[in-house]
Amino acid sequence: MILYDHPLSPYAQKVRIMLREKSLPFSIEVPDGLGSGEDTGYSAHNPRMEVPALVVGDTTLFDSTVILEYLEDAHPTPALRPADPLERARCRLIEEICDTHYEAINWGLGEIRFFGRGAAKADALRAVAGEETRAMQSWLEAQIGAGGWLSGDSFGWADLAAVPYVTMSQIFGFPPAEGSTLNAWLERVIQRPAVAETIGEAAASVAGMAHYSGLLEAGDFKRQFRDHRLEWLIRAGGIDVLTEGLERQNVRFTDLSRFGR
Repeated sequence: MILYDHPLSPYAQKVRIMLREKSLPFSIEVPDGLGSGEDTGYSAHNPRMEVPALVVGDTTLFDSTVILEYLEDAHPTPALRPADPLERARCRLIEEICDTHYEAINWGLGEIRFFGRGAAKADALRAVAGEETRAMQSWLEAQIGAGGWLSGDSFGWADLAAVPYVTMSQIFGFPPAEGSTLNAWLERVIQRPAVAETIGEAAASVAGMAHYSGLLEAGDFKRQFRDHRLEWLIRAGGIDVLTEGLERQNVRFTDLSRFGR
């Protein structure tokens, strides 16, 4: 299997963790021109022009949740979905909240730190992000069961889906509170080799983000604005970040014409 991804993508991190938890061999490739908005052929794998995408034989799957569903169906041992249908639904709910509301907060912080957007409002945007990160972490903490996991009695789907977002919050300066149940969960999760390797790769890639603000200014990089990210930006008071990006032509949206190619 070939996994197209970037180590900082939380969606890709979920897939890396599951592949490693299941001891499945795979190779990693970063798509040519990722983030430029230019199609160098990658749309054949993912017409959304985003990561991850997983090539399995002659078939390519995209969307991290779809990929996780495939991996669990095709390789059910070790099981990462709880056996109980209600617990499975709860895991999907946790993943959905993390993939939308939590991801948007971290994405906004990345706009400030890595891409230099919203400099005039950076402090205000970070304040909103900090407050909302604490809300997300409080909600996650309430989902931890008596056994100390998000997925029920043992590590599983919800845990691997949530950990990329919580560790990214650490990178942005908003870690779980010391002594909290969530912090204890994080320390437990990060001890798993599959998680530690994946999160280590993400942390190591942060230094390489330093040049992206220059690429953005030059028009060689275009950040993708999705619905949940736009909602966060507007709610946080940063709509002018979007309008300025439109003027400078360094934002992009999903190009549906690529689905017809």
